[in-house]
Amino acid sequence: MSGSPLVARLADPPPGLFASASPLKPNSGQGSSSSTPRPQPTALPPTAAAAPPTLDVAEQMNEEEKRKYIRGKKLGEGTYAIVYLGSVRADPGARVAIKKIKVQKEYKDGLPPDAVREIKHLQELQHPNIISLLSVFSSKDQNLNLVLEYLPLGDLEMLIRDADSVHYGIADIKAWMGMLTRAVWFCHENYVLHRDIKPNNLLIAADGEVKLADFGLARGFADPHQFMTSTVITRWYRPPELLFGARHYSGAVDVWSVGAVFAELVLRNPYLPGDTDIHQIELTCRNLGTPTEENWPGVSTLQGYGAIPAEVYPVPSKDAFRARFPIGADGVDLLMKTLVLNPLRRITAREMLMHEWWAASPKPTRKEDLPTKRGGEEKMGADLKRRPGLVEEDRGKKVARKLDFGGM
Repeated sequence: MSGSPLVARLADPPPGLFASASPLKPNSGQGSSSSTPRPQPTALPPTAAAAPPTLDVAEQMNEEEKRKYIRGKKLGEGTYAIVYLGSVRADPGARVAIKKIKVQKEYKDGLPPDAVREIKHLQELQHPNIISLLSVFSSKDQNLNLVLEYLPLGDLEMLIRDADSVHYGIADIKAWMGMLTRAVWFCHENYVLHRDIKPNNLLIAADGEVKLADFGLARGFADPHQFMTSTVITRWYRPPELLFGARHYSGAVDVWSVGAVFAELVLRNPYLPGDTDIHQIELTCRNLGTPTEENWPGVSTLQGYGAIPAEVYPVPSKDAFRARFPIGADGVDLLMKTLVLNPLRRITAREMLMHEWWAASPKPTRKEDLPTKRGGEEKMGADLKRRPGLVEEDRGKKVARKLDFGGM
């Protein structure tokens, strides 16, 4: 795992990097204060005796792991998974979320590829702003169970949508964006693309910490010569290079999604809510300019470039952005740099964390003071039961897509 100058303590920190209430300030632990700590090995109580000796070693280990947790009420159920509230047997006050992935008949090996990806990357990525995978075990019916930290305040989408009862300002947006950017930076430092960043994949812990979840479409990108699929990232947050069918791309695709979430937080509505891929390209061109060889050399060679509108739209000025996004000059500058058409000129997650906006007034809200909303437990269940990488049916006019896992 790569070390982090923005998460670990610096030997020679730059002036003002760890200023009070700054989103660059690292958290002291690997999870929020409300997250469930990884349970330490303890002697099992009499009611949880050792696994029967008739089981082989792997089965005994699985049984012992399963007995560490007590499954409680159901939080949500879908065609892909059932989500339960659970607790740690050794510490009944410590809550967890148990995600039981149903057997998928269409996969001969039993495990869907998105579940494998989610487990793999969550085991590798441990960061305060990434949901923690505490354990994995199988049940008698061969269902896989993921034990995740309990995040009872729902997701960022429910806060954005409830404009009537949830009120927030620039300082709150700055805090949320800082948490999201740190999570994305950490993924990219470890050569992982998330490829589905959106508000309902940003879950909220009891102390207000935002956690990036749903790694079902994540993949490593250490090999620059390997083809990757372009049919990833929910359409509203999908960058133009993927809309045009690019098969080679970098962390810039995630940064675009971060910018789309940033814009949505300000507008309290999706920034580019396309109904189809063609409509998404049209909205991107109208709002951010038409990609041309002048502003994006080589773009005309991409397979889907012919779908751009006949009318050429100019790249909007900073003044035009400021009129629509009242977040100050520094905030607008950062937003515009995340939504640059040419991915090679788009700001990186590391550069985002070094931007002047974080130090500008107002300071980010403390996570304990961020706005929250009731009903988060049910929303967490709804988020976790979804099949990773698919758009919810009630959003985007049923724009769920068939995924090309072979190209991943």
